[in-house]
Amino acid sequence: MPHLPRLSFGLSPLPRRLLRRHRRAIVLTVVTALLILLIECFGFNMPFWRTLGASMDSAAYENTMGPGLERTDTGSLRVTDPSGAWLQVETDGTSDFARVDALTPKQDALRIVHLRASLDGGTATSRTVSLVSQRSLFIPTHGAGTLRVWIEEGRNQIIPIEAIRANVRVPFTFDVTRVALMAGAVLMVVLLGPWSRLWRIALDTSSLRQRLGFAALLTPFAVSMVTNVVWQMMYSQPLVFHALGGYTYDFEQYGRLADSLLHGRTWLDLMVPPELAAAADPHDVITRNRLFAEGVDPIYWDHAYFEGRWYTYFGVLPAVLLFMPYRVLSGRMLSSAAAVHLLMFLALLFTCLLVVRVIARLAPRTSVAATLIALVFVPLAGNYGYLFYRTNFYSVPFAASLTLTALGLWLWVGAQTAKPPLNPADRWQVGSAPEISLPRLGLGALCIASNFGCRPTFCLAALLGFPLFWPQIHALVSHLAAGKVSWRKALRAPGVVIAAAAVPIVPLMLYNRARFGSLFDFGTAYQMTVTDMTRFREPIADILPVIGYYLFLPLRFGDGFPWLRLSPTPLPEWSFAEPMVGGLFVLCPLLLAAFALPALLRVPDTGRTPGLRPMLMGMLVLGLALVAFDAVSAGLGWRYMCDFGWLFALSALPALLRVMGDVVDHDDMAAADASSRVCRIRPALRLIVLAILMWSLLVALTCWFTPGRQDVMLSGNPRLFGDVASWFLA
Repeated sequence: MPHLPRLSFGLSPLPRRLLRRHRRAIVLTVVTALLILLIECFGFNMPFWRTLGASMDSAAYENTMGPGLERTDTGSLRVTDPSGAWLQVETDGTSDFARVDALTPKQDALRIVHLRASLDGGTATSRTVSLVSQRSLFIPTHGAGTLRVWIEEGRNQIIPIEAIRANVRVPFTFDVTRVALMAGAVLMVVLLGPWSRLWRIALDTSSLRQRLGFAALLTPFAVSMVTNVVWQMMYSQPLVFHALGGYTYDFEQYGRLADSLLHGRTWLDLMVPPELAAAADPHDVITRNRLFAEGVDPIYWDHAYFEGRWYTYFGVLPAVLLFMPYRVLSGRMLSSAAAVHLLMFLALLFTCLLVVRVIARLAPRTSVAATLIALVFVPLAGNYGYLFYRTNFYSVPFAASLTLTALGLWLWVGAQTAKPPLNPADRWQVGSAPEISLPRLGLGALCIASNFGCRPTFCLAALLGFPLFWPQIHALVSHLAAGKVSWRKALRAPGVVIAAAAVPIVPLMLYNRARFGSLFDFGTAYQMTVTDMTRFREPIADILPVIGYYLFLPLRFGDGFPWLRLSPTPLPEWSFAEPMVGGLFVLCPLLLAAFALPALLRVPDTGRTPGLRPMLMGMLVLGLALVAFDAVSAGLGWRYMCDFGWLFALSALPALLRVMGDVVDHDDMAAADASSRVCRIRPALRLIVLAILMWSLLVALTCWFTPGRQDVMLSGNPRLFGDVASWFLA
């Protein structure tokens, strides 16, 4: 009888071992997934379950329409008298919600409508409805009676609403984005909580596994960047509009500048009205208002006007490197949004590389978990979220400068390297000071100096080279004074820095002179903006309040989504003040750790780069100086926090890393002093840091939806605003 093979339907030994080893993780994953599904299906869909018994009664199909409304030929409503603009319908109480039946909004119709609902004349509740978001169309109505919904819009507004429907059922929704956000929050807690194994794994920049993990961390941002850039390239149109009796707003300055440079001009090819050209003082606000009253246009908002021509003030380098090649290759104008998406991804990439390099050289025993927290903290505290959200031309020079500065400092911090050079002449050393790489030194200087063509404020990052390379500078000076080194050898490194910096700065200075007759005049004084910038000086009485607002403006909360409101910023005298949610240290409280840095300088340095901690101290000083500089020169602007937020974030790293502690493996734990108070509270400290970080992330995301801010989402993306607001339908 032939031998029959034994059939086995069980698992092979390897999967069984993996199951036994990871049983707890698998169980926790399944339980967490089920919990997220329960929250999604029941918590966020509670209106669906509560309205299953709705009668769907359509007896009151025809709404009673108030005297302040009239029906247009297209079926929409027109507000003729805001005091009588209401719709009325009977509700039988079987549903806690009514539905706004919306028409497809036409070009002249509103997409966001402010409503106020009351039942039988009782307490009225206000709600903002996005007519392009289906889930946003439901409004709470608790009880039976006569439901009156007031339309709180201006006279002659076209409202694409057909009717208000009572006694309706709210549909069930499964939102993938909502589930992904919950899963991401859970994953963050699991990976970065004090119980995570990542606290026992040391950062190793040579590890292939950790490098792949770093790439995986940035992959979603890369996919988002590519998607947005491609969409912008395919569908975006130049964003230009004219306000009747006011300015013309052209948000494609850098595309216009690229076209002008390709045609050999330094000015923009934009029309200058003869009345404006003939005005004795075109920057005078009274003169401009008179021209507006006379119907003179176009007068371009926030363009520099000088001697009968329009200019941009900052950002010529992005125009040369991005907008000009795109125009040559495609024949189309690159949108500012596409440029910002690309530049902000590069800024995020180089910032993360800089953070990893700083940590690896500052605290070599740092854990992977602490590194991940730092990688989230620095861009968040650096106000990157503002630029990711506000992708118009204002953000182009900021995004370019953040990219160049992060790359330049990454090269500088890595200039002191033990790796063997491809060419021995690439290394420079004087005395016993650490050897440095001349190519990295020069390329870093090139990047930082290039800020002169983006946002010049970032050029001050060059000052950080003095504390970073102080051992080399001290050795250079002392050996020259003692005659121990030749001038030719001694000046190689300074010569590389000066030559590299001159490559972008010299042509950019000549560009300034060709435009405004001065090497250092960028044209900011010639802006056509809210005041006469040729005469305006920041009132001295406003400087201290503005500094306080930049750093400590408190959060203000309100009822209803998104709960965060703009905080008032009163000033003794008039000055520019952009609406803001909170100050830098309030939006990200972990930044306060930067002020512990002076005390840490007395602790013995165990890092591998002697000038690194002094450089971080220089960042703290430079950050404070830039807060004062922006308060004096620019007023209060949310975007200006990008000038100094990253400086405070990097200078906060030593204290945060010290609080979170070095990597501890099982052997270290057994050898550690169990009575040590720090060892006992370390898990609690890590949990506190993680909790504060997640709070700051939540605040940063909520800021995107805050009403009243510049580029408010309620108007710019009403569908997204309505969809997210509907998550909290009560």
